[in-house]
Amino acid sequence: MDNSQNDRRFPHILYSCYSHKSSEGEQFIPEHIFGFVISGESEMYLNGKNYVFKAGDFRFLRRNQLAKYVKLPPAGGEYRSISISMDQNTLRSISAENNLVMDKPYTGENALFLKPNRLFSNYVESLSPYLDGTSEISKGLTAVKVKEAILILLETNPELKNILLDFSEPGKIDLEAYMNEHYRFNVDLNRFAYLTGRSLASFKRDFDKIFHISPNRWLQQKRLDDAYFLIKERGLKSSDVYLEVGFKDFSHFSFAFKKAYGISPSRIA
Repeated sequence: MDNSQNDRRFPHILYSCYSHKSSEGEQFIPEHIFGFVISGESEMYLNGKNYVFKAGDFRFLRRNQLAKYVKLPPAGGEYRSISISMDQNTLRSISAENNLVMDKPYTGENALFLKPNRLFSNYVESLSPYLDGTSEISKGLTAVKVKEAILILLETNPELKNILLDFSEPGKIDLEAYMNEHYRFNVDLNRFAYLTGRSLASFKRDFDKIFHISPNRWLQQKRLDDAYFLIKERGLKSSDVYLEVGFKDFSHFSFAFKKAYGISPSRIA
């Protein structure tokens, strides 16, 4: 195992192990996630809210969300977690086999703390032989374990049926509110369009009506304004800011910043 980090990936199953603080930046969550923190803490920002998942916490994350998170190992130890991604095909199969359908649209939290129970604990324990690196998990067995996780969730938390068995795509939502909340996420316009329930053409058209500027120019200016404030008023370093505000490349950030403000971000007093 690498001293700093190790991710063992199987189809739909991820085991993470980090001995140093790890900022993952941002992540698009395309499928529902059932997870367990074995040790350490995970801080997550999702849908305008901050969550802290600690060792022993079981969590559920709803699909089609943008999230930022940091993994924090305990003193002298390692951050360890396991995540199960529940794909739509498996969920549709379970729905058909068990004649289960959603009752009504879900309107609650998009990240949930799940109350521990024996089924959860036994399930996580059943995965341990595959997480220590001594065993391989086959594609067929992975499919069985994913299906088992879904059935356990439906058994122990029946209210999740209205999330798990909702196969609809994102509906059209308030574009202005969504963009003002999520502009720091560095995802392409196609992703923003999908998450706001629009085609790319419709997204650009609606965006122009609201902001009277192109999406790319608006995103860059919003991120640069945030960066300027954090450097000038908060005293943060430019090298620590560019990722936080939504830039992926430091040289591009520096070039755009100097073009906008006439000075390099590293020279602001």
